[in-house]
Amino acid sequence: MSDAAAPIREARAFEGFARRGGLVLALLTAIALVALFAGARFGMMLAVGLGFGIALEGLRFGFAGPWRAMILRREPAGILAQLLSIGIVSSVAIPLLAAHPGELTGAQAPVGWAMIGGAFVFGAAMQVVLGCGSGSLVNAGSGNPVGLLALPFFAIGSFAGAYHLIWWTDLGSLPIATLSGWQGLFVTWAALLLTGALLLRLGRPDARRIPRRLVIAAILLAALAIANLLIAGQPWGVVYGLGLWAAKGFTALGGDLSGSAFWSAPGTGRILQGSILTDYTSLTNIGLIAGAFVTAAWRNGGLSQKLPSYPIGAWLAVIIAGFLLGYSSRLAFGCNVGAFFSGISTGSLHGWVWFVAAFAGAFLGVRLRPMLGLEARQ
Repeated sequence: MSDAAAPIREARAFEGFARRGGLVLALLTAIALVALFAGARFGMMLAVGLGFGIALEGLRFGFAGPWRAMILRREPAGILAQLLSIGIVSSVAIPLLAAHPGELTGAQAPVGWAMIGGAFVFGAAMQVVLGCGSGSLVNAGSGNPVGLLALPFFAIGSFAGAYHLIWWTDLGSLPIATLSGWQGLFVTWAALLLTGALLLRLGRPDARRIPRRLVIAAILLAALAIANLLIAGQPWGVVYGLGLWAAKGFTALGGDLSGSAFWSAPGTGRILQGSILTDYTSLTNIGLIAGAFVTAAWRNGGLSQKLPSYPIGAWLAVIIAGFLLGYSSRLAFGCNVGAFFSGISTGSLHGWVWFVAAFAGAFLGVRLRPMLGLEARQ
């Protein structure tokens, strides 16, 4: 008996093959075009950003979700994977920074009142929208309606936070403190091990094992972050690029940035006048979005996320939280990527302070979600 459905299955298989082949071709073409018109280094940075997006979306590796899992269900595996990735990067980055101080820069920043407060607010806001800096980009790229709404307001908030940054930092801050050289690396390893041990102690005994996919993701992200440092001469970051996009839009509409010490600085002015295809952070951000989109599109039905039936107040909360994500992360000198991941892995003390303050804020954010109508009350 002939299989009448065989032609249909073959047609669908061919359609899926053609669709996925087209996605791969589109990515390779984008990398080649950027390399051709902007330079090989910028093409490589776009490739690194695509790798970040594919790894984060494809292996379901994130920052906001694991923090929520630890707070609500005492599941430490996700955060342990984050620490593993940070530890791998630090093993390469801290010695490299010590050996090449004029060529490579770390994600160093001062600890101050605005930085601590910004990290706390960021931790709360990222739990409201269930996305940090990289998470918002990945969520938007994969078609998540909340991520799509939050992302533009994240960019506006980052722009506004940078505009007011000097005023906030003038409230008081300590000198920049870094853990450098081999001694700094050993201290960083010890701090990561102690943090991991604490998480294991507080976590449920049956939830301590790190799933294989998260171990693979941690290794891949570490390799990409090291490549980011070597190619760009700076660590992986997110927030600055989003603020830059909003600043470019502001100036294109005739806005004047001379009143901001940050946006009117000579170096920033040159970047504003240049193409985003020659800005490293913009390229990795674009790559994150595109990589997440391609990964979601690769799956059958991966982009068919339904619009949540939230009340209007919940959608307004997403807008406000998106703006606060951008604004607070600018005051805190980074998000989970720029401050926590890259800060700690390049020896900045502010990365550890950021982690503590943001995690404290996450407790508030977890409790705000049902109050704002974004999930059912327990």
